[in-house]
Amino acid sequence: MEQIISTTERPRRTLADALDRRFRYTERGSTLSREVRGGLVTFVTMAYIVILNPLIIGGFSPDQAATDVEGGYLAASAVSAVTALTAGVMTILIGVISNLPFGIAAGLGINSFLAVSVVGQVTWPEAMGLVVINGLIIVLLASTGLRVLIFNAVPAELKTAITVGIGLFIAFIGLVDAGFVRPSGVASPPVQLGDQGSIATLPTVVFLIALVIMGVLMARRVKGALLIGILVSTVIAIIAEAIFRVGPSQGTNPAGWNLNAPVLPDAVVSLPDLSLVGAFSFGAFERIGALAAIMLVFTLVFTNFFDAMGTMTGLARGADLSDQNGNFPGLRSGLIIEGVGAVAGGGTSSSSNTIFIDSAAGIGEGARTGLASLITGLLFLAAMFFTPLTQVVPLEIAAAALVVVGALMVSQIQHVQWTDFSVSLPVFLTIIVMPLTYSIANGIGVGFISWVIVRALSGRARHISPLLWVVAAGFLVYFARGPIESLIG
Repeated sequence: MEQIISTTERPRRTLADALDRRFRYTERGSTLSREVRGGLVTFVTMAYIVILNPLIIGGFSPDQAATDVEGGYLAASAVSAVTALTAGVMTILIGVISNLPFGIAAGLGINSFLAVSVVGQVTWPEAMGLVVINGLIIVLLASTGLRVLIFNAVPAELKTAITVGIGLFIAFIGLVDAGFVRPSGVASPPVQLGDQGSIATLPTVVFLIALVIMGVLMARRVKGALLIGILVSTVIAIIAEAIFRVGPSQGTNPAGWNLNAPVLPDAVVSLPDLSLVGAFSFGAFERIGALAAIMLVFTLVFTNFFDAMGTMTGLARGADLSDQNGNFPGLRSGLIIEGVGAVAGGGTSSSSNTIFIDSAAGIGEGARTGLASLITGLLFLAAMFFTPLTQVVPLEIAAAALVVVGALMVSQIQHVQWTDFSVSLPVFLTIIVMPLTYSIANGIGVGFISWVIVRALSGRARHISPLLWVVAAGFLVYFARGPIESLIG
């Protein structure tokens, strides 16, 4: 009997050993079950992009879509399919090649920039061609080592500030997505608590219930706390929606669910529409002129470059992968793959794909290696065929996970030396500007510029890396791009 048990268990041990040798999760203080849970949680907290990205850059008809200069638009069903496809492939790549627990998907900042500012001047294929160029530039910078040199030139204090700022940022995103914080509609204060200063909507109440469940499970150190919290809260949301039927918000119902109502789908499987793959063009330079097109590419590169760098810094520190200087294994290849994600996003018309800060949820669940990313990527590929199921978990539940993880990341603030004001002011500005401007790149830029100016005028200029001076000057141009574009005409 003992021999039979040994024989049947050997393949299971061999598979686990092979995965451990490949991803080294034991070496990084993780386990196979933690990696699987972490990958699943990362997917659950990122899955909303399959629904949200089509609403930003696509549409079901021209009258409710972001139309381009020629009146063209991207079909929502096709955008949803290529969003899942590109996210799946790129997340698998960064997991297998860089061994990092990071998810990659269409970046929310750039897709909004394309829909609001770019397609009024060019067509959608031409806009995606600019995204491809942006990605090629980032790949070039990363493969030559320049991107790593810039990363290494950033002082450790600013890297910590970036982590803390991202923590506040994703917590703020969660509070806004849940309707806990809403625009007030007046100049001051610009935001308010709930609806007219009161928590009066069912989705926000479900968010608070989810937040309490996850918080208590985390405090009690329950394994799989976030995943358990997401599953239990989703069941509660489905029951609540079945009873009260508040429906989705759709921009007109302030009491509704922010993105999708938690209801069981009528269908489970749907065939993906991949017609947008390869539908890009480099005709923007001819349509609007080389200088104007270059300024658009410059904006895309700066946003992509520093958003990803900041996000990777924060996630690596949260996963205990970085050293005291913020460096971590897989940095260079990860930066290259992130650039490839931009190329792939433009090539599939899903918009530039970048590292997602929502990956922090999986890291909070225990993910430490690329095995978690492999799980996340495979689930994204499956989502192409099971799109109805991705709509079951409401955004408010994912928002609760983001708030919990944001609290974990903010704890890194203990590593900042607050006694030196030439350090504490740039650190504070980096932290506070990210959530207040809804941009990681803005926080990094303000931090870099203030660090260079304050440290230099305090007699510490010789301690500032020359690359940091160059990057700070580049951010000055980035922040002044509006007037510069006006001058270009």
